[in-house]
Amino acid sequence: MGKPVAVVLDGYTLPAGDLSWKALQELVQLTVHERTTENLILDRSRSAELLLTNKVPLSARTLGLLPKLRYVGVTATGYNIVDVAAARARGII
Repeated sequence: MGKPVAVVLDGYTLPAGDLSWKALQELVQLTVHERTTENLILDRSRSAELLLTNKVPLSARTLGLLPKLRYVGVTATGYNIVDVAAARARGII
């Protein structure tokens, strides 16, 4: 079995000097996008089992169109950019 697929939607929010993705890359098949506009969310997330975001919103509609998604991590202080009720209903942590 291969590594889980993880996608970072807005890596620019975590400056390279502050963070290394190396440890995470050892655990998952990782793709880091510097910035993701709303029209690119689905294309970039379609195969993701794990999704990391800071400023890119994840609506109920978007979450419903990502059947492989099992985890959403928010690299910000709050998590109001994620429809938590919709995630919970789909079994997304």
